[in-house]
Amino acid sequence: MAPPYFIRNLVPRREKRTEGRPLLEALGSLTWVQWGHFWSGWLAWTCDAIDFFSVSLSVSRLQTQFHKSNPSDITTAITLTLLFRSVGAVIFGIISDRYGRKWPLVVNLILIAVLELGAGFVQTFKQFLALRSLFGITMGGIWGLAASTALENLPVELRGLASGVLQQGYAVGYLLAAVINLTLVPETSSTWRSLFWCAAGLSAFSAFVRVLLPESEVFIRAKEAQRARGETTTNKTRVFLHETGQMLKRHWLLCIYAVLLMTGFNFLSHGSQDLYPTYLKDAKLFSDHNATVATIIGNCGAIAGGAIAGWVSQYIGRRLTIIIFVLLTGAFIPLWILPTSFSALAAGAFCIQFGVQGAWGVIPIQLAEISPPAFRATFPGVAYQLGNMVSSASAQIEATGANNLHTTIRNSAGQLTVVSDYATVQGILIGVVAAFILVVTIVGPENYGSHFEKHKTAFEEGGGSDELEDDMREVGSRPTSVQVDEKRSTSEPV
Repeated sequence: MAPPYFIRNLVPRREKRTEGRPLLEALGSLTWVQWGHFWSGWLAWTCDAIDFFSVSLSVSRLQTQFHKSNPSDITTAITLTLLFRSVGAVIFGIISDRYGRKWPLVVNLILIAVLELGAGFVQTFKQFLALRSLFGITMGGIWGLAASTALENLPVELRGLASGVLQQGYAVGYLLAAVINLTLVPETSSTWRSLFWCAAGLSAFSAFVRVLLPESEVFIRAKEAQRARGETTTNKTRVFLHETGQMLKRHWLLCIYAVLLMTGFNFLSHGSQDLYPTYLKDAKLFSDHNATVATIIGNCGAIAGGAIAGWVSQYIGRRLTIIIFVLLTGAFIPLWILPTSFSALAAGAFCIQFGVQGAWGVIPIQLAEISPPAFRATFPGVAYQLGNMVSSASAQIEATGANNLHTTIRNSAGQLTVVSDYATVQGILIGVVAAFILVVTIVGPENYGSHFEKHKTAFEEGGGSDELEDDMREVGSRPTSVQVDEKRSTSEPV
């Protein structure tokens, strides 16, 4: 008996693999505008991470500032930010798919800079929570817009590697926030506020960089074609709304799958990152300095894992790469939670983030390739942020669990000390989530090597029902990549 479809299709068929130009040749073919689009998307995503992790790195200082004795009170701000991100993903994703990538991203980044700046001036905890909730809305738009800006103008041969590098902009942002927290924050009288102000300045700089670059080439061509046909803005909006409905009617099951996948991935990343400095300080009795240094080391592992996984996925496919790196994550959990020395725990942080963010490095291109092609900003962004919303309580789950579960360790003086058992709580959470991701990934679709840039945009008739050359059907019943390219060559270009 033949193995199930989802097992025998873990490695894409030969004709679905990207067998184009060598990597260096493809890199050499890029124009300055293509480089600019990629790095502007990467920078926006990096700034998003700096802004988000400003709270995670400042939990103890925020407790002191707002007179809160329990870390779970402060993590409420993290939960609210994650809850409201799906709202921003819908708003900015729809605007981007309708009007283009450039100005929606610019406005998004400016709003983030304003709210992050304001968070550095708040005086009460209620003010802080309100600003972080609004911040969640603006923050929710960044990922979908940044990923579409960075990837859709690149040759298909580079998208796997580019996906890994793009996604690890998040780890770079966390690393930069940790460096600022390690060096600048202790030296300023404003302490944690200086971290928020620096994050605001970097977001404003990212908006300025995007202003200097042109609109995405995909949208330029689509708008020129629409003008040539004499279609008005009102008509394009009507078409856009109709095609959005068609997309939801046709791809509702894919939408559910993507949300389930991103729920698992967001639990994996937030569960291993958001309270990691607090875990080291409260459960392992590290100093603020050593906890921050270990966080930096962990993010170095994340950057390496994301880039390597993205590159590997170009050869063995997206799902198989995710599975390999999630298995690595599970294997490294003991090293992440059992040791007590700085060197061993830092090594565990590097290895666990190598696996977690290695799997994450494939996600931007995986979601872009399985998305309805006309909705490459809305679909991935909303799926990502709905997953964030479901996983928004991960930090509070860990904080509450650790407060109710205690263990005894020896401090630096050799005395026995009772501490909150973050290690056990985080180990169980990450293990369960890793198993969930494995199942969802194995049974899910893959559209490896998709030329999604050749499809219609969301304001063109037929965009909502535009077909994907997908791997969701049985082998033999789907067209080969050659057949798809031949079919496209006879259709009207975008």
